[in-house]
Amino acid sequence: MFDWDGTLIDSFHADFRAYRAMFQALAIDFSEAQLHRYYSPNWYRLYRAARIPRRQWTHADRLWAAAYKDENPRLLPAARSVLNRLSRSFALGLVTSGDRKRVLRQLRHFRLTALLRTCICSEDALRRKPHPAPLREALRCMQITAADCVYVGDTPEDVEMARRAGVRSIGVPGAFPTSAKLKAARPDLLLHSITELPEILVPREAKVSLNARTASRKQRSQGLYLA
Repeated sequence: MFDWDGTLIDSFHADFRAYRAMFQALAIDFSEAQLHRYYSPNWYRLYRAARIPRRQWTHADRLWAAAYKDENPRLLPAARSVLNRLSRSFALGLVTSGDRKRVLRQLRHFRLTALLRTCICSEDALRRKPHPAPLREALRCMQITAADCVYVGDTPEDVEMARRAGVRSIGVPGAFPTSAKLKAARPDLLLHSITELPEILVPREAKVSLNARTASRKQRSQGLYLA
């Protein structure tokens, strides 16, 4: 299972331009430093930090979406080739906090829909990351157990969601301001790039295993760890 924004798609600058436009429209003084400090894939945490009244959250969502619609983020380098390689041995899914309309539009644009068995977006579960509900819904849709799955993401909320769902987590730092917090969250495996995934993930008796020999060798040389 994969996160979307920051893990497979380079949407950092698009997201933050949309946030700046939203705050300007709401006449809220919220600096870029504050955006970096309080950023979360559960954007209502950011709304609370910015003291946006709950009654304005729906309006804020619309302002953000209106600003984002003109953005054209790109796939991260090697994302397509990594997904293609992994799809030969694994069933792949997406669990994202992004709204379904936007995420599906991007998946169609990048021609990735055929590679994914399921796509769980913000509307598809009652709770959002770091609550385990979205990941549990993906497991239910794919009819697999937590032991059969790993989750790949770039934020501490991704790690917490996976841990609470009983799923092993793989952290891959991205462009969003979450790298230090991601490492502090101690995912089961921390990599430098998704390009390492095809070597690390090993299909074994219909379950996903972490290639501990390959991982530990990489970790000793690159400062990574396997919990």
